[in-house]
Amino acid sequence: MNSKPKTLLPLPEPQLKTFKGMNIHVCEPTQLGNEKKYVKRCMDTNWISSQGEYIRKFESLFARKMGAKFGVTANNGTTALHLAVAALDIGPGDEVIIPTHTMIASANAVRYTGAKPVLVDSELKTWNMDPDQIESKITKRTKAIMPVHTYGHPCDMDKIMSIAKKHGLYVIEDAAEAHGAVYKGRKIGSIGHAASFSFYANKIITCGEGGMVTTNDKKLAEKMQVMKNHAFSHERHFWHKLLGFNYRMTNIQAAIGLAQTEKLEKLSSARIKNAMLYNSLLNEIDEIQLPPSTPGIKNVYWMYGILLKDWSKVTRDTLRYELAAKGIETRTFFIPMHLQPVFKGWFKGKYPNAEYLCTNGLYLPSSSSLTEKEIRYVAGTIKDIFSRRR
Repeated sequence: MNSKPKTLLPLPEPQLKTFKGMNIHVCEPTQLGNEKKYVKRCMDTNWISSQGEYIRKFESLFARKMGAKFGVTANNGTTALHLAVAALDIGPGDEVIIPTHTMIASANAVRYTGAKPVLVDSELKTWNMDPDQIESKITKRTKAIMPVHTYGHPCDMDKIMSIAKKHGLYVIEDAAEAHGAVYKGRKIGSIGHAASFSFYANKIITCGEGGMVTTNDKKLAEKMQVMKNHAFSHERHFWHKLLGFNYRMTNIQAAIGLAQTEKLEKLSSARIKNAMLYNSLLNEIDEIQLPPSTPGIKNVYWMYGILLKDWSKVTRDTLRYELAAKGIETRTFFIPMHLQPVFKGWFKGKYPNAEYLCTNGLYLPSSSSLTEKEIRYVAGTIKDIFSRRR
């Protein structure tokens, strides 16, 4: 049996090789519709910067698809999240409760305002923040809870919203990975006070870069529209009453985003279909825990993640290196915030579930455009790796 690594931190990234013509990246953009047509119109009309018809069209359609009344574009998902936190007047001396198992953008968006992230552990059944740990972390300084819908599976929003209401807190959803996800009939992006989405190249909907905040609060949406544009006043140009940011999205990005949003159902359905095929092919490997699936909740499987059980004869890193040698790219799960060098000494306490996810988790190629042949090749290669160790 291979020994487990002595550290929680993953080994250096394996070098992806081409093997018998196979070179499958962990995720690639999928363009299905009017992307080129809309971008060409931007070029033909010369509206290529942060003004133009596609900004408002994209904000309107995406917000509607997420079940929200308003959408505010930004130049990436992190700035969108920061914009939401800042617009809610969260700042120095305040605290925001986040999961430790998340991408660092969640913590960074809080820190940019001068506020402090406060960590909770994950629950292993969903890989999301454990709502039962939230109340013990609430203090007089707590202003918000930031649930992160990990890899496309919604958090337990009923419990989180109930806790927030009880303590008078905002809920800012980090929905970067959850385009099209649904929680008990409610779309992710419409439940909290605000929700932030990312449109990076590996997301279900992409602009290459880009982000958006959705909300049902008209005043908050209007405030964010001002703040993202240097807080220029409507009264006169070069007149600023608020601290603003240059977080504008370009019309070209919005054109691509609009075309992608028009195909959201097809793009998200492809991820779900791919996940179901992966499940059927990998289900027989006892050492692997498949991604979470919860009744009444629509997981959009932004990334198809698996966990290697503690007693597995193959370690997570060994599996990654062997897959890379066969032309299959993977990624580890997130490294928790309490282990990040930039936050050294910040956080006390133990987070065993997040560390388990960090040590044992990886995700497989997950593009919406994956073919059945590619998925069967990935799953077959994994089966071969495990069978050789039996």
